[in-house]
Amino acid sequence: MNILLLGSGGREHALAWKLAQSPSLTTLYAAPGNPGIAQHATLVDLDVTDHRAVVDFCLRHSIGLVVIGPEAPLVDGLADNLRVKGYPVFGPGKKAAQLEGSKGFTKDLCKRAGIPTAAYERVHSQDGAIAALADFGLPVVIKADGLAAGKGVIIAETHSQAVEAIEDMFSGAFGAAGAEVVLEEFMIGEEASFFALTDGSAILPFGSAQDHKRVGDGDTGPNTGGMGAYSPARVLTPELEAEVVEKIIRPTVETLAAEGTPYSGVLYAGLMLTEEGPKLIEYNARFGDPECQVLMMRFDGDLVDLLLAVAQGRLAEQGPVKLADRTALTVVMAANGYPGTPEKGGAIAGIDAAEAGGALVFHAGTAAKDGTLVANGGRVLNVTASGHSVNEAQAAAYRAVDAIDFPTGFCRRDIGWREVEREGR
Repeated sequence: MNILLLGSGGREHALAWKLAQSPSLTTLYAAPGNPGIAQHATLVDLDVTDHRAVVDFCLRHSIGLVVIGPEAPLVDGLADNLRVKGYPVFGPGKKAAQLEGSKGFTKDLCKRAGIPTAAYERVHSQDGAIAALADFGLPVVIKADGLAAGKGVIIAETHSQAVEAIEDMFSGAFGAAGAEVVLEEFMIGEEASFFALTDGSAILPFGSAQDHKRVGDGDTGPNTGGMGAYSPARVLTPELEAEVVEKIIRPTVETLAAEGTPYSGVLYAGLMLTEEGPKLIEYNARFGDPECQVLMMRFDGDLVDLLLAVAQGRLAEQGPVKLADRTALTVVMAANGYPGTPEKGGAIAGIDAAEAGGALVFHAGTAAKDGTLVANGGRVLNVTASGHSVNEAQAAAYRAVDAIDFPTGFCRRDIGWREVEREGR
C-alpha cells in the first residue's frame, strides 16, 4: 500500500519511522517532510493548502491511506475533500476538528455533554473581556480561541496581567486566533495527557503522557509547543483512565456523532487531575508533539493496519493497543531564542553518536544546507530514549543529548522531574 504522510515536524518523523516498519507498506511519501523523515519516506514537493493538488497526487500515486499529522490542514478541511474523492484519511473533518480549532467550541460541547471542565466565558471584544474578568478569581486563564501553535494561553496572576493579555490578543499578537477569547477558571492539580483512537463510534485507548510546556527548568518561563514528554504518565492510573474514557472521551464522541459531525482520528485530551477528579483542559485533534514521539517508541504493533482501521470505520475489529511497559522520554532541543524568534542556521552534528546507545533522534525543525544539517525552526530535535523507569529513560535521553553538537541550541535538563521525584520516594 502507498501512503501519504503530511507534515514536517518531530511528530511526523516519529509517525514515518513507525509507518515504515509495516509489512503492508509499499511506498511512504511525505510532504513536505524533513531530513529525518527522508530516511524513511520519499519526500515530495506538495502544498498541503492546495487541496486539489493533494487529491491529484493521491490519484497519480495510488495512495491507499493519507495520514494528516498537524492540526492546520485538519481545521482547513483537507480530510473532507480527500474523503469525498474516496481516499481513506486518518484525521477528523473540518467540523469535528473544531475541537482544536476553537476552544470556545470545545467548551460549549462540554457544557452540552456534561463533560467536567473549568468554568469559562467566551468573549468577542476587548472591553467585554475586561468586564468579564470580574466573574473570575486570580489567577485566571486567558486563551486565544483559535490555533496559536500552543502559545495562545496566558495564566494571569494579577488583574493588570490579565488586562495586558486581553489587549495583546485583541490587538493581533496571536493573529486571527485572538479574534475571540476564552476566559477560564484556573484549575489546581497535575496535568496529564490521554490519547484515544476513534472512528466516530468505537473508542480505543492509546496511552498517556506528560508534557512540559514551560521553556525553562522547574516549569518556569513562557509556554511553548512542548519542551519534552514522557509516557506513560503513571499519575494517570488505570482507574483514572477508565474515568476519563467514560466521562470525557465517550461523551465527546457520542455527542459529535449525534450532532452529525462524527470524529475520526486520534483524540488528544489535555487533562487536569483535580481533587474532584479529571477535568478536560482542552482537546487536540491530532497526536501531540512531542507526545507522539514517546507513544510511537512504546507502540508495539502495525501502525498502518491500525490507522487504516480508523480511516475505514473498522476500529471495533481491532484488539487493544499494545504499548511496551517501558517508559519512553523525549527531550526537545530548541534553537536559541525559542519560543520567541529562534536562531536559524546553526550547524548540528553528533546524531549518529547520540543514537549509538539506543536513543532515537527525531528531526523537528531541521534542514540540509550544503551537506550540513542545520536548525530550521524553533524546536529542532527530539532526543528520545526508553528505560525501565522514568529515571532510567531520562538518564539515557540526556546521555544522547550530550553527544549532540548543537552550539546554537538549548534544552531543559529536567524532563520527567515529577515522576523522577515520585520514584525516589
